[in-house]
Amino acid sequence: MNKFFSASPLWEQAGLLLIRVTLGVFLVYHGWEIFNEAKMNEYLLWDNFNNANGKLLVYAGKGAELVAGILFVLGLFTRLASLFTIGTMCYIAFFLGNGIIWNNDQHPFLFVLLALVFFFTGPGRYSLDHYVFKPKSRY
Repeated sequence: MNKFFSASPLWEQAGLLLIRVTLGVFLVYHGWEIFNEAKMNEYLLWDNFNNANGKLLVYAGKGAELVAGILFVLGLFTRLASLFTIGTMCYIAFFLGNGIIWNNDQHPFLFVLLALVFFFTGPGRYSLDHYVFKPKSRY
């Protein structure tokens, strides 16, 4: 019981795995819309995308969500996936939305906060990053 109320981590690696994979699955779910032409055309009707770069922005955003989600699930290039997510979701919350992150644009901003966690902590032990980029022994 003392450990429960202490400041030390509790099931840190398993918790990071669960949160990272869940974040990745949500991003893949949203990014998968890139393959739905009707949904993509619906986004293109928004006022924010009625310019020459509209189609590029919509497809780049959905592509970033899809790629970042796959990388989060695998735990590969996790900090890069975090930057993709932070950039995309900040654009959604502050440029497409009203920047009212405590109410209207709360969900994209929560993705930003989760991505910041993995930017600062890394993916954890149960990730491909841990196995691919671990320091090599000198002997």
